[in-house]
Amino acid sequence: MRRLIPTGDAARPVAFAEAPQPVPGPGEVLVKVEAFAPNRGETFLLERPRPGLLPGKDVAGLVVQAAADGSGPGVGTRVVGHPASGGWAEYAAVPTHSLAVLPDTLDHVRAAALPLAGITALRLLRTAGSLAGRRVLLTGASGGVGHYVTELAVGSGAELTAVTATPERGRRLAELGATVVHEVATADGPFDVVLESTGGPALPAALARTRPGGTLVWFGQAGRTPVTLDFFDLLAGPERVTIQHFHYAGAPYGPDLAALVRLVAQGRLHPEIGRTADWAQTADTLVDLRERRIRGKAVLTLRTGGADAARAFARQVDLTALAPRVAAPLLVVDGGRDVIPGVTDGAPLARLAPRGTYLSVPHGDHLLGNARPDWLPHLAHHMAGTLTGVR
Repeated sequence: MRRLIPTGDAARPVAFAEAPQPVPGPGEVLVKVEAFAPNRGETFLLERPRPGLLPGKDVAGLVVQAAADGSGPGVGTRVVGHPASGGWAEYAAVPTHSLAVLPDTLDHVRAAALPLAGITALRLLRTAGSLAGRRVLLTGASGGVGHYVTELAVGSGAELTAVTATPERGRRLAELGATVVHEVATADGPFDVVLESTGGPALPAALARTRPGGTLVWFGQAGRTPVTLDFFDLLAGPERVTIQHFHYAGAPYGPDLAALVRLVAQGRLHPEIGRTADWAQTADTLVDLRERRIRGKAVLTLRTGGADAARAFARQVDLTALAPRVAAPLLVVDGGRDVIPGVTDGAPLARLAPRGTYLSVPHGDHLLGNARPDWLPHLAHHMAGTLTGVR
């Protein structure tokens, strides 16, 4: 079968290769992939691909081999799935707990656009709580997650303001019922709930527009700008804002995929489909999508006045000055293979904090979701020691 694999070449980061069909595990089905959708985070991983990387987390297609343990759908069933990897291929092994059956009314292309962005949107809104009658600010709103959040939040009765880079990217969000602005500073606050994804200067600006007693959820999907915030200055006062960090990951994904499929079938959710291609064009399409993203780096250069100024600004964005003020016990954990944020070494931060401890998981990926047994026990021990004084 054909599979897209990373090349390590910045000019053409993926290429077709012949590979054997994957062998499903007992709780997996083999899916003939009719459509897949690339995600922003996957394009980041292509910049410095680790050995053995097989991209592809959003697929739709036909079950051609049922799970050996009897779970999941049978042969011939049309499905949408969210495997951990390997979806950019003609066949993919998908865990049955991360599948949903497709109705005849939902085609494979639209279905493939659902998993990562849709699951993120659903879980993000659950984290935010009931939004009926509440004022909500959403940054980085013009991507896949933003479109889903906008449609679902407005549909649930929220008064939503969406921040997009340009009027063109915000036009669809306005059609969905959002108030669209292009800078956080122009958003008419205060807001009961802020869903922030861009980091950098947008984060403190969004926090300043959160009402006392409100909630800010940072979910980091729209970019890799380091997240810096002086909590000691911005959160001082009797009425504080609740700040939460959110990441969508955590199987099983099947129930959320089934919910998304139902919403589409009911006409309450409309996947936004951009550029499509057949198998022969797919590699060129992915290169083109990557180039569009790379051109976004020019924004920082433009706003700071030049490449040197942009590099100087980027070097300023760190926690060095803040770390010595963190008097509480601090455990800093990072993964050696976490290339998405662009920051992979937490040792200096732990060293500068008066009571800092550093833990590195060399094989850990973004947010260490692939290595929980290697760091969560350390976190539990650290918290227990901090709370009880017993080490």
